[in-house]
Amino acid sequence: MNETLATVLVGIFGITGSLLLLASALAMFRVRDALSRINVFSPATGLGMPLIVAAAYVFDLHSAGFSWSSLLMAVVAVLCLIIVSSVASNTLARSTVLSGQPVYRKTNPNRLAHPPAGVIDVDPDVDDDPDVDER
Repeated sequence: MNETLATVLVGIFGITGSLLLLASALAMFRVRDALSRINVFSPATGLGMPLIVAAAYVFDLHSAGFSWSSLLMAVVAVLCLIIVSSVASNTLARSTVLSGQPVYRKTNPNRLAHPPAGVIDVDPDVDDDPDVDER
């Protein structure tokens, strides 16, 4: 691989991935609630980190030459980052909602504020039948 091409690709992938991570980290300070912070950081781990792995692979390809093991490691790393990012984001968002963390009032659309149409949201802690005497 040409040295100039390798340097340009490593620079583009590395700087773009780093800027995505930086932008997501800065955006986390601007959002108001935990659910939005999780939503903001998901693209960084799903796109920024794989770009950094691609930069490392191109650098390794240029310096050490092609090897199946480094290609396999890069592909597995990118797939794992995407899978872990997706699972972690869903798990964190679910735990945030189930813990009762408030959603910022200006979040629009806020589909979590009301149950979907046709679903009755029953609070198990509230006694609906006043005629039943609990003793």
